[in-house]
Formats: sequence, C-alpha cells, structure tokens
Amino acid sequence: MAQAEMTILTNMCMVRDGDRVLVQRRNDPVWPGVVFPGGHVEPGESFTDAVIREVYEETGITITHPRLCGLKQFWNREGVRYIVFLYRTETFSGEVRSSEEGDALWMTMAELEMAPKPRGFADMVPVFLSDGMEEMFYSREDMKLQIK
Repeated sequence: MAQAEMTILTNMCMVRDGDRVLVQRRNDPVWPGVVFPGGHVEPGESFTDAVIREVYEETGITITHPRLCGLKQFWNREGVRYIVFLYRTETFSGEVRSSEEGDALWMTMAELEMAPKPRGFADMVPVFLSDGMEEMFYSREDMKLQIK
C-alpha cells in the first residue's frame, strides 16, 4: 500500500571545465562554505529544468545536458525526507556572476579539497565523480552514511 510522505526536493550540479569546477561560496550561516550550485525544485517543475534554472540563478552560467549521477537523502529535524538530485555537466555557456546566495567562482579540484565546506558536502564529491549512479543515504535511526 502506497503512503504519502512529506518530502523536500532539491538539486546540486558539478559543472566541470577541464580540471576546474564551478562553486559557490555560500553566505548561509546554517550551511556555510564552498559547494556546487543548486537549490529547490519548484512545484510542477521537472528535475532537469530545476537544476538548469538553479545553476543559472546562482552563477549566471547556463548549463546543458546535465546528467543525473546520484541521489542524497536524509531526514531533517522535523522528520521530513530531504532528497538532493546530484547532476554533473561539462557543457555550459555564459559568464560567471555571483548572486545574493554567495560568490560564484571556478576552483581546481585541489583547491576545492582545501576549501572550507559545509558539513556533509565532502561526502558528496565522490558521487559526482563516480561513473555509476549512486545513492547516498543517511539512515533515519542513526544518521550513518551509506552509499549504495
């Protein structure tokens, strides 16, 4: 029997240009640090359209051909399931610009590794780099990370 569940749908995209990746230095005091751009899926919006829109809004870059490479899910403090669709692409156009959410800039993977990142983001990077589709799952009971 199917049951409805409160869920928040979001996305994040690793945009690669050779050895550089597009990042955002977030202003958010709750989840500060350097991350890949992304955001919430609007009601009625496709997941792919949402990631294209979010990357553009946050960085000024228009991506094309984003490929779903993984999922991350966990439950927030209110008990709502939070799902992040993880994408990557190498095709884009436009000039990088910052937004009210933070500074947008290019970094090498080595620079990203050394940059301050929000809690949990470093666990996500291998999923973006993987050749297969992976699911990151923080169990509801003990919040232990599992990758399937």
